[in-house]
Amino acid sequence: MEMKIKTMGFLGMGIMGQPMARNLLNKGFHLVVWNRDADKCRSLVEAGALAEASPAKVVAKTDVTFAMLADPAAAESVCFGPEGVLEGMKTGKAYVDLSTVDDFTSKNIDQAITESGGRYLEAPVSGSKGPAENGQLIILAAGDRALFDELESAFAALAKKSVFLGEVGQGARMKLVVNMVMGGVMGAFCEGLALGEKCGLKAEGILEILAAGAMSNPMFAGKGPQIIAQNFSPAFPLKHMHKDLRLAGELAAQTGQRLDISLSALRVFDDAMQAGLGDDDFCAVSKTVSD
Repeated sequence: MEMKIKTMGFLGMGIMGQPMARNLLNKGFHLVVWNRDADKCRSLVEAGALAEASPAKVVAKTDVTFAMLADPAAAESVCFGPEGVLEGMKTGKAYVDLSTVDDFTSKNIDQAITESGGRYLEAPVSGSKGPAENGQLIILAAGDRALFDELESAFAALAKKSVFLGEVGQGARMKLVVNMVMGGVMGAFCEGLALGEKCGLKAEGILEILAAGAMSNPMFAGKGPQIIAQNFSPAFPLKHMHKDLRLAGELAAQTGQRLDISLSALRVFDDAMQAGLGDDDFCAVSKTVSD
């Protein structure tokens, strides 16, 4: 069942949020937007969106509000803080958090929204700037199944695939597993390039061989040339991968699962953060492993 009401809100105009909001606007949804730095809403307003001064005002003016925020602290601040989502929430309204957070944070937000009479869906996305711009993300949803079904056309504007994973927390856990694997693979990839070059192998040749075999994948094809060119313009900031690896480690500690390889990757990303690379693309971890 598709949602009949087209009035939607969007909170967070970062690297991911702005193109996602634009895709909703381009599909004909009436959109109300907010960002801490209001200037980041300007291009969307020029394209037809309405900007509001607070999350509470966005929620009050819309039937469904999406949020794409940096981390658990930002997600909690926008929801629970002064003039936050909860202040505008009431029966019949819905909140969809697209941010990557831990399951504990997502459950807290779910409880607060539902106790206010609202409906909640966690829906973290797999993908970075390019897929966000092209509507090719993967949505990992959990929570209110009826709301998931009602948002079919909105999700189709944002993603090439949307999956429903059950109770709140499962979407957060799936996203952390996915990014944990990606962070570990990126670390090994960068070490491989660094080792090969120190042995006299050309990075371009390593990429060619990887692309021809079982390890061929879009991440190597996209990030390899960036590493070679030392172009670390962020599609997925390193600080966010560092956060996701840390949250995956916390999830593993809760379940008793060993993460020897992934925690080693986290330590490498720790070093990259200490080196001031947090705002660069996450493939900038290559600068750490090649030292």
